[in-house]
Amino acid sequence: MAKASEPAWLTAARAKLGTREIPGPTHNNALLAFLNTAAKWNGVVWRDDEMPWCGGFVAACLVAAGVEPVKIAARAKSWAGWGALLRPGRLSPGAVLVFEREGGGHVGFYVGEDASTYHVLGGNQGNAVSITRLAKSRLVASRWPRDCPVNGGPIQLSANSRPVSSNEA
Repeated sequence: MAKASEPAWLTAARAKLGTREIPGPTHNNALLAFLNTAAKWNGVVWRDDEMPWCGGFVAACLVAAGVEPVKIAARAKSWAGWGALLRPGRLSPGAVLVFEREGGGHVGFYVGEDASTYHVLGGNQGNAVSITRLAKSRLVASRWPRDCPVNGGPIQLSANSRPVSSNEA
């Protein structure tokens, strides 16, 4: 459910919660169509849902909100230089968080945090759009769209029973 003050790109991301890849040779055409709305910036055209798509998901959500994403958006770590730096103490729902992971990176949207993890709404998290906990120690960068005001601040959440993800691919 969207919050009244959350940015439009986070609302677009929330609308896709639960969207899943289809295992095997069949693919989720609705997901592919959404990812390809940002084809101009992705650096790739999604033809299947087996390739990493976290960066394409972030790009498509931003495009849906009228915000230009990073060039080569499909590469998660390219988001580390996009937009404006947002210090961890200034995080607000919708901030773009970039993480290190074995074999590459991961990118998604900040929705809150607990003492040791960020709660991240992102694509390709367990082959779906979901909210996942990622260790704060893995954070590479936190960014915000240039020329967009930051509304709000950090959101403290409980650690709950969700496991902490170690590999989102």
